[in-house]
Amino acid sequence: MNKCLWFAMVPALLFAEAASAQYPVMNMIADDLVQKYQQASCEQLWQERMAKRGHPKSQREQEAVQMLQSDPQMRAAFINRVAAPVANKMFECGMLP
Repeated sequence: MNKCLWFAMVPALLFAEAASAQYPVMNMIADDLVQKYQQASCEQLWQERMAKRGHPKSQREQEAVQMLQSDPQMRAAFINRVAAPVANKMFECGMLP
């Protein structure tokens, strides 16, 4: 890896680690979500997506969304943690273009 690229990535990695340690509840939720997507088959994810259409979020989901809406730094840390693994799985399963 190019040294300049590595040195440019260090602050971002340190920020991500600090944000993760700063929000232990968010980190647990993010870990659960990533694990769910990594362990689920495409068929399971499609079935869950169809089953949830039109249904309200659970109390836990509502609280998590409210927590992320009220704290932009926490939201950024959450998205940084879950975006790549979830998007990759969704792409593999044909859920993203």
